[in-house]
Amino acid sequence: APLQRVDPRLRIVACFAFALLVVSMSRMPALIAALGLAIVALFAGRPELHRVRRALAALDGSMVLVIALLPFTVPGEPLFSMFGYPASADGLWRAAAITLKSNAIVLMTLALLGSTELVDVGHALEALGAPAKLVQLLLMTVRYIDVLGREYRRLRLAMTVRGFQMRCNVHTWRTMGYLFGMLFVRSFERADRIGAAMRCRGFNSRFPTFSDMAFARCDAVFAFLAVVAAVAVGALGFV
Repeated sequence: APLQRVDPRLRIVACFAFALLVVSMSRMPALIAALGLAIVALFAGRPELHRVRRALAALDGSMVLVIALLPFTVPGEPLFSMFGYPASADGLWRAAAITLKSNAIVLMTLALLGSTELVDVGHALEALGAPAKLVQLLLMTVRYIDVLGREYRRLRLAMTVRGFQMRCNVHTWRTMGYLFGMLFVRSFERADRIGAAMRCRGFNSRFPTFSDMAFARCDAVFAFLAVVAAVAVGALGFV
């Protein structure tokens, strides 16, 4: 993908700058242009489609209730009424603005960083000045959330085989408490084993990477195009 050849440090900076620009804008044409720019970048970044669908489903699914209630809770000139509750134009506009902003930021993040290795993102953050221990904590957390998820599913499968069924009673609550307690104990033991294994392999508080972070001609082209796009979108939002 063309965007994957760009230095990850530059992509992170562009992602943060785009998010700040979109959040600070309030005009609808500028927000639509920002969403269009994010879609174009998505085609250039070529992330995995199932990750894009899953991220958008999680985002819009978590916001649908808030967005649906905004027209009825924000005061303003009523457009229509439903079950006796008036929906204001200001509330409808605000709901549309929030939807456009959130989707544009998520799509741009997936376009710029969706196909980047997590280790490369961590090294890029550290090169940009992020604390090294915070970067290591981020990398380890993201890496082992999936491990703990597999352990949780294994324990739940064992409970199901033994005839456990979720119900709203004291037995279910007690059993789920035992489950999370066992998950905590096993995660602590696994972390101890992983730490010992990493020390035996000579871990020196840095994760190795094979990517060469050096600015090239494609980075200069990307930076120029990003500035031009930001100026164009900003002109619609602030002029």
